[in-house]
Amino acid sequence: MNISEIAKQTDLTTKTIRFYEDKGIISAPQRASNGYRRYNQTHVAELNLIRRSRMVGFNLEECKALLALSRDPERKSADVKEKAQEKLAEIDHKIAELQHMKLTLETLTEQCPGNEGSACPIIEGLQGDSFQSSCCKKSHA
Repeated sequence: MNISEIAKQTDLTTKTIRFYEDKGIISAPQRASNGYRRYNQTHVAELNLIRRSRMVGFNLEECKALLALSRDPERKSADVKEKAQEKLAEIDHKIAELQHMKLTLETLTEQCPGNEGSACPIIEGLQGDSFQSSCCKKSHA
């Protein structure tokens, strides 16, 4: 199948498929005599794994590692499970950070009268030295 056919079958754009190919994430497709890429069901499976892995939070490097495991007939499901558990822990950490961010912003918002005056506890709180938030300890440029 050509790139537009596999794009339809996997719900990916042709640009994304070429990107994955250029980065060496998917197997290189065969080339027809006219130079066009020719994809097969292995490519469909690889692209589906990548797309669905991205949907649950894996980055491209992690997807590449999952693909390597999927290709390995000697793989252990424990290795795949470990990667999934690591991603779950990362997601749990991000959720906790987001909950803390939300609580901080809710607190600041509740303190603001939202009137026509210039005094604003939100600005003062975000600018002040007493602002403490674990979600904001990282350097944000």
